[in-house]
Amino acid sequence: MRCPYCGHEESKVIDSRPTDEGERIRRRRECLKCAKRFTTYEVIETVPIVVIKKDKSRETFDRNKLLNGLLRACEKRLVSIDTLERIVDEIENMLQNSLDREVPSSLIGKYAMEKLKDVDEVAYVRFASVYRQFKDINTFMDELNRMIKNKS
Repeated sequence: MRCPYCGHEESKVIDSRPTDEGERIRRRRECLKCAKRFTTYEVIETVPIVVIKKDKSRETFDRNKLLNGLLRACEKRLVSIDTLERIVDEIENMLQNSLDREVPSSLIGKYAMEKLKDVDEVAYVRFASVYRQFKDINTFMDELNRMIKNKS
């Protein structure tokens, strides 16, 4: 590891501890030349997930894009950002744990709807209206009636 102060290539690890629920390792290092200390982080390298969109184009999974969609659905609702980040983490973990490296965007939308349904019904309907591309008020009412029926 190159020292950020003098550029020397060798350092020794003084302290090492996991962070972010074991997703990263924080290491305190000391340069063997100038003796200054610095911190590095190691991240587990993952294979990128490729999302197959409705038009058959492909792009790398972007958790911020999913989070922004959830934020829009939860606008002016009592849903915390921590809850939404947890949902995104859970969905990302589900995708990483699957054997498929390419997933359809419809699957990600389905997972997001399932999670939102448990958190906030209004946000769920908002997300569903965009995700399922409700054509008219009847489609919207069908989804609301299905929710009411499942509740009872």
